Amino acid sequence: MSLRDKVGRLVMAPRVQKWIMVLIIFNAVTLGLETSPLIQGSFGSVLSIIDGLVLSVFVTELAAKLIYKGWRFFKDGWNVFDFIVVGIALVPSAGPLTVLRALRILRALRLLSVVPQMRVVIQALLSALPAMTSVVALIALIFYVGAVLATNLFGPQFDGWFGHIGRSMYTLFQIMTLESWSMGIVRPVMEVFPLAWIFFIPFILITSFAVINLFIGIIVDAVQLQRESVDKRQGSGASTIDGKLNLVEKELAEIRKLLNSKEQKSSTGT
Repeated sequence: MSLRDKVGRLVMAPRVQKWIMVLIIFNAVTLGLETSPLIQGSFGSVLSIIDGLVLSVFVTELAAKLIYKGWRFFKDGWNVFDFIVVGIALVPSAGPLTVLRALRILRALRLLSVVPQMRVVIQALLSALPAMTSVVALIALIFYVGAVLATNLFGPQFDGWFGHIGRSMYTLFQIMTLESWSMGIVRPVMEVFPLAWIFFIPFILITSFAVINLFIGIIVDAVQLQRESVDKRQGSGASTIDGKLNLVEKELAEIRKLLNSKEQKSSTGT
């Protein structure tokens, strides 16, 4: 076995990946502790050393994967994601690039690529984007129609909420989230327009309970399909291994038969 294969097997081993996961969580905790002035004043140098050591481990891991996979490393989107997240931390955070120091917490997002269950969820969300686009277009149309109606109906008396389409859309978004929609917005409007509930109640039913549930349904369906595809891949891999084992067993049985026949011939010859 070549050195390249040994490095690859070592870095891709489940035990090593579990340790990487632990380091990611540990690093996220230490970066959070740096936001405390008291802790930073007492243990700032220690936290900086720990951050440097953890970063060096991440760089070593990515370098080992690059050595093992070569340019195939960049064919995997998760590897590219890890490369970017770790690469940001290597950019000198001085002068105008000081903001990059705050971006170190992005390393915690590497859990998305390390934990298989999180991968399934993210891949499901990405696969659901085309279907979600249609729902977004639908809800945008509903919001636009509702904003035009609300601006024409309530704008002259409630300029702060419905003065123009932009304000109306933001107010309707707040109503959709059910954040202080009744006492904060609808009831004051109903004091001037008693029949305003005829507009607001259907809007809430359509957006909060119907359209938003479409998002949930699409995401749940995408997660289910992603899990099924993962199970199929794992099942096909297992069946392939079983097939190879069966083939090896058959070949060994044939070899035993040949050896036995030769032994029988030699014994009869003697």
